[in-house]
Amino acid sequence: MLPTARNTTSSFVRFEDLRDAVQSVQPMRSDLDALVRLGIDPAKLPNTTVLSYADVLRRFAPGTVAIQDELAPGIVACLAARESCRGWELNVSQILRARTGNFFADFFRFSRHTVTSGWRFNALILMANDVVVYRAWGGQPLVNQVDIERNPLGPLQEIGPAIVRSPL
Repeated sequence: MLPTARNTTSSFVRFEDLRDAVQSVQPMRSDLDALVRLGIDPAKLPNTTVLSYADVLRRFAPGTVAIQDELAPGIVACLAARESCRGWELNVSQILRARTGNFFADFFRFSRHTVTSGWRFNALILMANDVVVYRAWGGQPLVNQVDIERNPLGPLQEIGPAIVRSPL
């Protein structure tokens, strides 16, 4: 009888599925059609940000030769392509929040236990002339968090701040 909430931003069910899809993308070989076949498509994958050349340039801002030498070759190739450079930033997650414990303690706000589980994935894919030149991924393969909120006075806990007036 306690509430649950699910935050789903993808058709990918597991972290590993999306990781494997991104890892199968081969820089300098995979093209836009290959990404779409893998299910990596901004039109179908929510929370994907399409980056313009200006966005990529701001992100990597090669201000000096030393910094440009430290950039991955794919990033340099994308920046060299100028207006043909674009990127996709993926932020995908499957998060479940469930309240557990005693219904009456939760309902009257004496004690609330919330368990958050799932995964979060992020990736950056850069393309020049519709060919992938760079890809990187990261994220949290396992999210497991327990929040415990205790209010000894239950529903009366919030009355105190409402009654006290500010001296100003």
